[in-house]
Amino acid sequence: MSRAGAVTFKGNPMTLVGDEVKVGQPAPDFVMHRFEGGMQKLTLADLKGKPSIISVVPSLDTPVCQVQTKKFNQELASYGDKINAWTVSLDLPFAMNRFCGAEGIKSLKSVSDYQDRSFGKNWGMLIDELKILARGTFVLDADGKVVYAETVKEVAQEPNYDAPLAALKSLVK
Repeated sequence: MSRAGAVTFKGNPMTLVGDEVKVGQPAPDFVMHRFEGGMQKLTLADLKGKPSIISVVPSLDTPVCQVQTKKFNQELASYGDKINAWTVSLDLPFAMNRFCGAEGIKSLKSVSDYQDRSFGKNWGMLIDELKILARGTFVLDADGKVVYAETVKEVAQEPNYDAPLAALKSLVK
């Protein structure tokens, strides 16, 4: 399924591949990759057991994505290991690690959907025309149920920060 005009990029309508992820549904599965002492896979099963926040960005090499990542990193620092916190893009895992290392991003772990784009397709976040991810934020409970979902309508704008952080806070014991 494709959703024509679901988002805009600098005012131009774009098509998202896949169904929209909605609050109340089980989170769709995915296989993504990260580089931590070697290439490692990350799947939905790896997130279960703790509340999770997933910050989705088109590329960490762009200013708005950097602001989003730094803001969530700062806001999530107090949670420590009580949550799973990820920033997702199609950037290569090595480039993501380089940015996160240089900027002191420690509260969010970086994970890449570059290989088969299963996150982008399964979560309805892949922009068909640009082959990058749309901007958004998701919060999952410890069982993998979606409790907050935002796909930012204009990809060049920042997401709502307060609502996903409030949703996450309500899940942390």
